Order: sequence, then C-alpha cells, then structure tokens
Amino acid sequence: MPVIEVPAARVLRDAVLALTTLMLLGCVNTPNRAPIEDRSPTPRASVAAASPAIVAPPAPDAPKPAGESGARPGYYAVKPGDTLIRIGLDNGQNWKDLVRWNNLENPNLIEVGQMLRVVPPGVDPGAATSRPVTTARVDTRPLDAKPAPIGAAASAAAPASAPTPVVAVTPPPAPSPAPAAREPDDDITWAWPASAAVAAPFDEARNKGLVFRGKPGDPVLAAADGRVVYAGSGLRGYGNLVILKHSPTYLTAYAHNQSLLVKDDQAVRRGQKIAEMGSTDADSVQLHFEIRKQGKPIDPARLLPPR
Repeated sequence: MPVIEVPAARVLRDAVLALTTLMLLGCVNTPNRAPIEDRSPTPRASVAAASPAIVAPPAPDAPKPAGESGARPGYYAVKPGDTLIRIGLDNGQNWKDLVRWNNLENPNLIEVGQMLRVVPPGVDPGAATSRPVTTARVDTRPLDAKPAPIGAAASAAAPASAPTPVVAVTPPPAPSPAPAAREPDDDITWAWPASAAVAAPFDEARNKGLVFRGKPGDPVLAAADGRVVYAGSGLRGYGNLVILKHSPTYLTAYAHNQSLLVKDDQAVRRGQKIAEMGSTDADSVQLHFEIRKQGKPIDPARLLPPR
C-alpha cells in the first residue's frame, strides 16, 4: 500500500483543535468556589485612627435631696407637708434665718424637692456636726521591756571585786491626762420648765421630749437663757408653741400652751415665765417639752439638774 503523507498544516490544525477541546472540558468540570470573606477583627488602632473617640465633659454636680447617698451637706430637700417652722426646728435653726439664707420672697411658698440651705452661708457643714476629740498622750513600750535600774552602767564598768551598790529609785507618778476641752454649748445652765412631775419620759420613737401634767394656767418656764425664734400655732401637733434658741447647737420647744407670753426675737432668761399650760392640739392639759441638739431631739433628763 502506498504511504499517504499528511501535510504539516493539517496536523497542526488538529492539535490545536484537540487542545482547545480539552480546555473547554476542564472549565466545565471545575467546581465554582465562593469568594473568601475576611472576617478577622479590625485592629483597635485602626478603629481609633479612623474614628477618634469623643469624651463629653462631665456634668456639674447637682444638689441631691437630703438622705440620699452623696447628698450635699448643709442643704435640705423639702418634703410634702413641710413648713419653714418644721424645717427650722428639725435642723436647729430659726425659720427667719432660712428665709434670709435662701432669698425666699414668700416663706409660705416652698415646693416639694426644693433644696434649702440650713446652715449659715460660709459655715462648713461638717464643722457644725463634728467636734475634735482630745486624747491624752500615752507612752508605749514593749510588754517584756524592763526599765534599767539606775547605776547599772556603773556596775558594769567597775571591777568585779568592788561592785557598785544599786540604789532603788521610785519613778515619779505619771501626769494625769488633761481634761477635754469644753465647748461653749456645754456651759449652758439648765432648769426645769415646770414644777409638775414627769408624766411621760423621753422615747425617741414615740415621745421626743418630756410630758408634764398640770392644770390650765400653770406656769411654763424657760429652761435656759435664750431668744424666742417662734411663738405661734403654725406647727401641726404642737398647738400653741414657743421655741427658744440658746446657742448655735441647742433649741428648746414648749407645746400645747393655752396662752403665750413672749413674742418672736424676744430675749428671755432662765426661769422666766414664757407661757401658761394648756391643752391646745392635745387631749389633756400638759406641757410637751423638747431639747434639740443640732435639730435632733435628745433626752432632756440628761441635761436638766437633779430635783
């Protein structure tokens, strides 16, 4: 059989065709892959550089109602039913001073939640409620330490054959501690406000003072020198009431009188008759007597002299 020679151009064409077919088949059979999403966290430095943080300036401290944590000392938050007379009594102040310190145009118009200054302007509220404690100086020494006897050093230096005699010396007595400094308020001389016996003692929960029973018109006496800060019937539960201020710390209150014999801002002396016993806003003739220290009721029997 004769040999048929294929032209070179035809061989080249067939090779190209076969290669193209293989490439098409490979594209069809190759699976599609989803694009990869980079979910790695962005470095903080990049976030800070792209969007710098803005810090708002701190808001000024607003006065908080009394009794809450962080409340401003020296201020009082008005509660429902409050009057300036009640606020003054509970804080040991003259209600007229509260009007002046707070620039109140009408003392009968105060709002619930209103913050009222109850210490004089320029006075540190902390200093008004705390007193320094004076303690005596005490020298401390270890429990096992013993004082060296006088002459011990001379005995060590002398020859053993001639010991120096030890002379016992009694140490001087320790000085007595200095008495604690007294505050001016501690020097108030107190007297009983009525001659009648005490009918009901002090009870912090139920009776914030002493109750004296008597007859209508029995004299009510000032318990100490002072000045009248209130005389009237504007405080519910007290009837005709007299309030005396004796010092920056102490007030006294005399309630349920049938008549008042003093007026606001009047100076009075210890033992002076300031009212007559009665039963106003009470179920019997009596004198309800209170002593308040910085506005807080205390037992008058602790301060009144023995009978």
